[in-house]
Amino acid sequence: MLLSATPPPGPRPAQQARLYEEAARHRGLTPPRTHPLASITWLGPAASNPALAYRVSGDPVHLAETRRWIEAAVRLPHWGKAHMPDHDLDAGWLLHHLSLAYRWVGDELPDGVRALLRYKLLLQGRRMYEFAVASEGRWWSSSYWQNHNWICYAGLATAGYVLGKEEWTERAKDNLGTVLDLMPDDGSHAEGVVYWRYGVPFLAVHLDLLQEAEGIDWWGRGGFLSHTFRYRLHQLAPGFAFNVDHGDCHDRRSGHSAGLYYRLAAQYGIPQAQWLGDLASGELLWQEAAESGVRPGILPEAYLEYLWYDPSVAAARPTETRAFFPDLGLLAARTGWDDDATLVSFKASPGGGHKAWETSEKHRAELGWETLNQGHHHPDSGSFVLVSQGAFLAVDEGYSNRKRAAHHNLLLVDGQGYADEDRYHVYKDIPFERQARQRDVLAGPDCGWAHATAEIAAMYDPALGVRRLDRTLVFTPSGRLVLLDLAEADTEREWTFLLQTDRPTEPRPDGGRLIRSGTASAMVRWFAPLDAPVVSEATEVEANPTSSTPELRLTRTLHTLRATTARSAQALFLTSIVPGPAPAASERVGCEEGQGVTFGEETVLLSPVARRIRTAAVSADAAAVLLGTDGSAPYVVAATRLVLDGHVLLDVPEPYTGKVG
Repeated sequence: MLLSATPPPGPRPAQQARLYEEAARHRGLTPPRTHPLASITWLGPAASNPALAYRVSGDPVHLAETRRWIEAAVRLPHWGKAHMPDHDLDAGWLLHHLSLAYRWVGDELPDGVRALLRYKLLLQGRRMYEFAVASEGRWWSSSYWQNHNWICYAGLATAGYVLGKEEWTERAKDNLGTVLDLMPDDGSHAEGVVYWRYGVPFLAVHLDLLQEAEGIDWWGRGGFLSHTFRYRLHQLAPGFAFNVDHGDCHDRRSGHSAGLYYRLAAQYGIPQAQWLGDLASGELLWQEAAESGVRPGILPEAYLEYLWYDPSVAAARPTETRAFFPDLGLLAARTGWDDDATLVSFKASPGGGHKAWETSEKHRAELGWETLNQGHHHPDSGSFVLVSQGAFLAVDEGYSNRKRAAHHNLLLVDGQGYADEDRYHVYKDIPFERQARQRDVLAGPDCGWAHATAEIAAMYDPALGVRRLDRTLVFTPSGRLVLLDLAEADTEREWTFLLQTDRPTEPRPDGGRLIRSGTASAMVRWFAPLDAPVVSEATEVEANPTSSTPELRLTRTLHTLRATTARSAQALFLTSIVPGPAPAASERVGCEEGQGVTFGEETVLLSPVARRIRTAAVSADAAAVLLGTDGSAPYVVAATRLVLDGHVLLDVPEPYTGKVG
């Protein structure tokens, strides 16, 4: 598709209009004569989109436009200025786009321009290739789980196929095979949604090139590409415009890649991806382009939308409301997809996810290589994001350079977050054993409930003696949250519960706090401890999201709610968060054993460690019993026995999770 500029058969009027519009977008700009301080990645698509538009239309105006930007790019002595000139993202982007432009319209360019472009591609490709060889085992050359690796090798591969440089394409192909083998089969991505949309399209680009140039079909190699749309889908906020901002996210708008959606839809027959591609390239396009903090952004992908759109693929609106991605320990649950629906996203895993963490340790031991450069993964295991009524209520901090657990909805021990945090790469050089994980997950496709327990004790400084820090999160069918935090240490500690919001919470007469965001709201109530002082304070977060533009600074103010216990060796927080303008009353359930919260028609009973729940109506050996009063059958988590109102509903030798009856 890419090399021959040949899309799947069939009409594509919307994609063609997008291509022509993008091809003309820079006509009023004067190309730079010297390298700007900022990134020049945008110069590549400024040339490639009009080149494709010329191939499609034959209009010489498009050819003149692509020539203008080609000449601007090739006269720069280096691609990239502030950070790793010729050896990183600027060079990778330009190698890809200008190589395609050379392939598509090279024969139509004046001899001198064509020769200069070929010379420049050979020069920059050689620089990139030599750096990749020399730096193997360090930085992006062998950083298999992140966007610099994918973009730089895809750029090298594009140039290699266009210029006939087999040495380049073979090295890039070997890397691609390793990446596909090592990426998580569940399709999740530890760098977060923004870097997913920035980097994963280049994996698809490379696969497209490989298939067309060499006849090698690796679309089925590993499980990542075939499942990654589902990961992206479940990190969408209700209403589809915004994204959940786990990991480094410049903003909540920079999440869509219509071109990639179309390619995944066509390759794997995913009607939801086709539907979302239409939405992203249509109704949502210009608002994302205007508000996104990531450059070049969504507009330059017009060439991919045109070439990857397959009109024969049916489109269907998403309906699935529960998903769990085990590699990243990511649980996502929602009440629906409409603008006012409620969503929670809850995660816990080692740095980079389980597969990356374990494999990179082998690389370190066997090869002496550092392959896990997960600077975009945060100290956020056990944290969650809550969206409801069209607004973010419990929030993440987005992008940060000095990453801290205190910027997330987490817990502090004696005021301290994770060990070795407060730096960009919080997982670098820490012990292999320092891992978080999720257990006891309930997230069936037909289940109205969602449940998981995050184990995060290992993430804290060993000197604190934290033996247990388990957070259980339950999402009810109506979109209410129950949190149970169980903490134990070798000696007395102060335990602090954190909740981050976009604006200050408001105290209520009953001791609860009201979260507001625009017209949206939620009520927070603690059932335990009852005597913990609660304070609210502003937390400033600053970041430089791109080393290619060192003067750029993003700043954000979080409003942090802190509830801190008296010093004790054990602590328990039992909390409910109920969205809505008139939230249902929540009450603590009297339990002889276990902990419980009821909202009247929904009741949550928990015992994640002892797994013994005893109330007036319930006797269960289980981590959780989840009850509705609408006549629906109960759900249980890790249960061997359930007696409800004197009736034995479950009695099995092995723990069972799911619906009873």
